[in-house]
Amino acid sequence: MSYRLPPLNSLRAFEAAARHLSFKKASEELAVTPTAISHQIRGLEDYLGFALFHRLTRALDLTNEGRAMLPKVREGLECFAESIESTRPREAGGRLLLSTPPAFASRWLIPHLPKFTARHPEIELHLKSSLKTIDPPDATVVSGFEAIDVRDDESVLSVRFGRGRYAGCRVERLFSPAYTAVCSPRLLTGMRPLNVPADLRYHDLLHDDTIPEQMDRPSWSEWLQLAGVEGLNDHDGTHFSDSSLALTAVIDGLGIALASKPLVSAEVAAGRLVIPFDIVVRRPQAYFLVTPEAVAERPVIHAFSQWLLEEAAKVQEDRP
Repeated sequence: MSYRLPPLNSLRAFEAAARHLSFKKASEELAVTPTAISHQIRGLEDYLGFALFHRLTRALDLTNEGRAMLPKVREGLECFAESIESTRPREAGGRLLLSTPPAFASRWLIPHLPKFTARHPEIELHLKSSLKTIDPPDATVVSGFEAIDVRDDESVLSVRFGRGRYAGCRVERLFSPAYTAVCSPRLLTGMRPLNVPADLRYHDLLHDDTIPEQMDRPSWSEWLQLAGVEGLNDHDGTHFSDSSLALTAVIDGLGIALASKPLVSAEVAAGRLVIPFDIVVRRPQAYFLVTPEAVAERPVIHAFSQWLLEEAAKVQEDRP
């Protein structure tokens, strides 16, 4: 089959200019002059027989035809790049950029990382924690992944907390949290010991507001209902915007909080936290390892993914 196509450079110029809505920024990305970008796009428009951009005084805007053409042009360029990328031999080593939720990084991942670095000393891991990796219920896109350049030697992946629906990505479930009440061991034997769930009325209830959507957060009202406790004000108490802050407050004896059992297992094993009652609250979210499909087969990503999935498989999840 023969293909009647315009010059590839003109399509690259169009995609870059449409993404930036700027000939200047497109020229900087492609290392040519703005005039060259303008000529390439003008030639493409002549070839197609219609305009791709509205050229405004100080801005660009896509025409309806340009807007309709952009997704397929971008998809085609990505396919070209992926096919070439797949033929390039790569070593397992390299620079790996990983973003995760803060509490996942500090309370679960970092204690496990010595095993990974011992197994793969050739991989340069760069870890970034961000609350932006905690997704709202309707999230389907991973911010930043849409601009992945497969020619870049850096490999990018992310641990997300959400529902696992991410377009254009390879998604692998790690584990889901079961939230339970945790406190300092001192609260079990203090002046107001915790012998039964109703004894929580004598202690401060702390609230972890890390999850943006209130309806997705584990709530004390739900926990108390499961525990059969009535007449207790579950709204009062200090609120924290970061799970790690809430857990630090609990360890220091400020009160009792609901926490993810997998993320506090090390603290419980060390005796810094205790789980006074075997009552758990579940939510639909889980932690997912999310990789851009375009780079998912890289050896460095395969090495990290394989190790992380092995470690996650050891988590003992509470099931209903």
